[in-house]
Amino acid sequence: MEEYAIIGKRIPRIDGRMKATGEAKYAADYEMPGMLWCKIARSPHPHARILNIDTSRALSLPGVKGVLAGKDFGGWKWGWMPKTRDESPLAVDKVRYLGEAVAAVAAVDEDAAEEAAGLIDVEYEILPGVFDPEEAMKEGAPQVHDYARNNLSWDFHMDFGDVEKAFKESDLVREDRFETGRVITGYLEPPAAVAMWDSSGITIWPAKQSPYFVYRHLAACFDLPLNKVRVIQPFIGGGFGGTKNDSLAGDFCSVMFSKMTGKPVKFVYSMEEVLRTCRRRHNMIVYNKMGMKRDGTITAMQSRVIADGGAYTAIGPLTMYLTGCISTLPYKLPNFKHDIYRIFTNNPISAAMRGHGSTHTRFAAEIQMEMMAEELGIDPIEVRLKNAIIAPHETINKVTVHSCGLVDGIKTLSEHPLWKSRRDERKEEREKHTSRGVGFSSSAYLGGARQRGHQSCGAVVRLCEDGTVDYLTGATDCGQGSDTVLVQIVAEELGIRIEDIDIKRVDTAYTPCDAGSYGSRVTVLAGEAARRAAMDVRRQLADVASSIWKVRPEDIIFRGGQVYVNNSPDQAISFRKLTQIACYEDSGAVIIGRGYSGYGVEELDFDKGIGNPGTSYSFTSQLTEVDVDMETGFVKCSKIVLAHDCGRPLNPINVEAQSQGAVIQGMGQSMYEKFVMDRGNTLNSNLADYKMPLSTDVPDIEYIDIIAEDPNGPYGAKEASEGAIVSAPPSIVNAIHDATGIWFKELPVTPEKIVMALKNKNKK
Repeated sequence: MEEYAIIGKRIPRIDGRMKATGEAKYAADYEMPGMLWCKIARSPHPHARILNIDTSRALSLPGVKGVLAGKDFGGWKWGWMPKTRDESPLAVDKVRYLGEAVAAVAAVDEDAAEEAAGLIDVEYEILPGVFDPEEAMKEGAPQVHDYARNNLSWDFHMDFGDVEKAFKESDLVREDRFETGRVITGYLEPPAAVAMWDSSGITIWPAKQSPYFVYRHLAACFDLPLNKVRVIQPFIGGGFGGTKNDSLAGDFCSVMFSKMTGKPVKFVYSMEEVLRTCRRRHNMIVYNKMGMKRDGTITAMQSRVIADGGAYTAIGPLTMYLTGCISTLPYKLPNFKHDIYRIFTNNPISAAMRGHGSTHTRFAAEIQMEMMAEELGIDPIEVRLKNAIIAPHETINKVTVHSCGLVDGIKTLSEHPLWKSRRDERKEEREKHTSRGVGFSSSAYLGGARQRGHQSCGAVVRLCEDGTVDYLTGATDCGQGSDTVLVQIVAEELGIRIEDIDIKRVDTAYTPCDAGSYGSRVTVLAGEAARRAAMDVRRQLADVASSIWKVRPEDIIFRGGQVYVNNSPDQAISFRKLTQIACYEDSGAVIIGRGYSGYGVEELDFDKGIGNPGTSYSFTSQLTEVDVDMETGFVKCSKIVLAHDCGRPLNPINVEAQSQGAVIQGMGQSMYEKFVMDRGNTLNSNLADYKMPLSTDVPDIEYIDIIAEDPNGPYGAKEASEGAIVSAPPSIVNAIHDATGIWFKELPVTPEKIVMALKNKNKK
């Protein structure tokens, strides 16, 4: 591999000191003179018609400055695409989930706003609700939206090859029902914003990982040109998709109140509001059918998936697409059929979350493949190696893979002491109080995600006269460390220090428009834009240097703060000095570099699932060791080993930390996390009852880089970390099976489920 000065080095995060000292300001930290507080009044019913809203008691409370209802937004709605715009800032005629925003209050302080919100009287006509997606699909079920027959929100279908013929030619065909859990992102910072409306338009400081989403939503809602909407991004306390990627009632209401009063308006959701009302990962039922030859060759797979979409569409169509389009990875799959149905229910809204779409169907396929290997008496590692793709590869639905470290990852883990310690003789161990198990999985995930609409990234590199640099990007660091990586890229191209570059946080008045931080696209696409912008500055400086030394511009080298002629180190000058010459000599120059990245014109058939959903694909293999208490069902995850192909890791510290976080997030959803629902009501809407992993639950995690540089990423980089949240559930469930001899097909695998399964097994 080519040796770089900055790229690939273990450089601490550039925002670390600010976050550690408390200097970093998050949305909830912002205060302004004369600021009002906004609070939301929410529905106590999951499905009801709104007959009347009486705001008189709220308005009479001292300190209250305004009240809003749904009609105040003039019928405006938002959503992912024009035909799915079904959600209004505040409910107008009906509420469709418990906790939906019905009205809002602005008051001089938070307590007054909270009290006033409780004084709003809403008269409802309670309607029958529907909470199970399979029940909601039936004729005669209560309708969440009148236009959606059988509550169908969105459906998506793929059909490649001939699955029926392949099943007939298979030696083993298996059909199973799997179900993933109702979970949420788990960020520590709840949604918040401060909004101001004045003569220049809207200015808002929101907690958004994709600020240009709310930028467009606010312009459309308030009928303003985009240059009259300014989104200034604070530091973000975690995102992971869903709520931080979309707009919320609080965003629209705070802006409307500011327009009404001429004062800045702030809202901060409570963690209970987050857990009861904010966007969740789709709960999915996956009916999976797989065919396999006696030697372990996969012949075909057919999936029928039913997704609980909740009350509104949100970004659900993209989720449905992703469940199928990369199911043809990480293994060769010559015949594939996929039908998915997103169903409206009277539950909170389902949307995107880390590992978007892929986590559900990969869990089902990976577990089923392992079950079939056991039934055929084949080593599960051998089955994976037999079916693993090798680059270059084109799937049956024309997903093109230019680099792939899957085989290397599988082989690396197969030689790991943890896998070698796994024994076949589990019977005796299962008689003991504690049984140990080791599980394996492999997964693939896309980087540089594509969807409809604006997808390009831009960057501006402004050279200051003293040789320092201002770097402007519209890409958001929502905790993943992308700011550090982007600065590394600029520093590498210009041959200067990290300390010489200052990255400007997103401000839509100045920074280039960016599609957003989702689908592992920042390093790949914003990184390429940063690289090109820095190269533009370097080219301009090289022209100046080449005229000094009378050589070709391409012979000029930038490294270690020095600029010199290739193979002539005596012809050298400092980067700072060259900058001064370029900016001051003759009439001087203003040196600004511009760069952008996009997708070109490559075909992507969204409706049929044909083409690349991303620019490249990462591959992860995972080993997990668990100890299962055979009396209580309690599971302790003791060790995880990840072999991850993210191309070239541009910052190994970031890559490892993000992968560790992702695998623990996946562990939580495998073993602990699940909303307990009662007819649309979330019964565990606090962090004490919604069980997420604690620091004491974190196992020993070993990370192994599998280098497979990709031609479509800067310096060969691909996505890092989302693959680990996809690989975690099947690896953990396979380990629990190894310990107990029982297959679990529904997440999370809780102690109660294990105890009941063991009791049922012992009865047989």
